[in-house]
Order: sequence, then C-alpha cells, then structure tokens
Amino acid sequence: MTTIASALQAVKERIATCAKAAHRPPQEIQLVAVSKAFPASKIEEAYRAGQNFFGESYAQEGLEKILALKSLPLEWHFIGPIQSNKARLIAEHFSWVHSVGRSNIAERLSQARPAGWPPLQVCIQVNISGEASKSGVAPEELVSLAKYVQTLPRLQLRGLMAIPQPTSDFELQRSRFRQLRELKDALAAEGNLLDTLSMGMSQDLEAAILEGATIVRVGTAIFGNRKSSGRGPE
Repeated sequence: MTTIASALQAVKERIATCAKAAHRPPQEIQLVAVSKAFPASKIEEAYRAGQNFFGESYAQEGLEKILALKSLPLEWHFIGPIQSNKARLIAEHFSWVHSVGRSNIAERLSQARPAGWPPLQVCIQVNISGEASKSGVAPEELVSLAKYVQTLPRLQLRGLMAIPQPTSDFELQRSRFRQLRELKDALAAEGNLLDTLSMGMSQDLEAAILEGATIVRVGTAIFGNRKSSGRGPE
C-alpha cells in the first residue's frame, strides 16, 4: 500500500475501534479527509485508496483542486472561515459548508446557491472554547442563528461544528465535545431536525466519537504534516 493508503486505513481502524467502544456502528461516522495545503495528486491518491469526501479551508485553493479533479466522484466540504466575497465561489462548488457562524454569511450562501441545485448542506460553527481568535457563534447566540438559517432557501441546516482549543487532556477534549452535543440536543428538543455533529480531528477524534461525532475531519493523520502557513489547525 502507498503511504496515504496505509495512513487512511489506520485512521479508519481508529474510527472503528472507538465506535465499538462507544457501542456505535462505524458507518455512522463519516471521514472527511482534510486536504488543504496538499496538491490534487495527493487527493487522487487518497481517492484511489477508497476516500471520497474531502475538506478544504480556503476557497480559491479548493476551487483549483475541484476543477483539477472534476472527473472523479468526490464530495467537497468547506470547513474554513468564510469571507463574504468568497461566499458565491463556495456556494457554487461545494456540497457542504461546516463553518457558518454569522447570519450575513448564511444569507450570502443562500443567495449564491444556484436555483435548481440540491440545497447546500450546512453546519453552524460554535465557538465552544470562547477563543477570541476562533470563528463561530457563541453558544448563547446559537438558537437565534439556527432559527434564521432555517428560514433561508437553498440551505439545509444539518447540525453543528466545532474546533475546540487544542489540548492533550482527554477528559477536557470530551467535555468540550459533550458541550456541542448538548447544544445540538437542545436544538433538537425544540423541533429542529438535526443529524450532524462535525467534530474531532487527527489528535482528538476518539474523544469526539465517544461524544457522538457523525463527521470527523482528519488531515495530518492521512496526508502528513503540512508546511506551516500561519493559517491555523486543520
């Protein structure tokens, strides 16, 4: 097996092992391979090893790869901060957006999604660690934003996403992911039909799965370390 193929298999085994510990079927958990900063050739290599779902954090970089690989049946997820002037590019080329954190961004995505296309699948990003530098809505503002997103045509609100502050403390990892799950459950109790928790990356996917993650976003453990760009974690 190639290096990416073997790394991909190792990540899938981690997911399956943790799912078993959580008494969950592994197929409940979707793996999104975070391919930002890696060339299209690496994505194609991962595809040949059985991976179909890929996440990008920067709109223009993602578009270049989407166009380069348009012959392959790939599903593209946008997982990074959204600049207003990139909303149309994202709405026209991605199937999922995990990082909706403001009402004006949600409105721009809805307006830009082409008529007649399937709704753009979206998650609201919640800043559960309260970091000033981190994107996402504050937990206390989540209900209002969720209600607004659900009024917008051409968007389908699927769930919540978070990127907690990195820590090696496993119990702290779990507590932060638990907070996101509890926020989703509270929304569901009010009649919101949500089925997605996008949480967990290379270093903390086990904690996320134990707390109910349905999508994990893994880059480094599949593709290796990136050259530092100053752009933040995967």
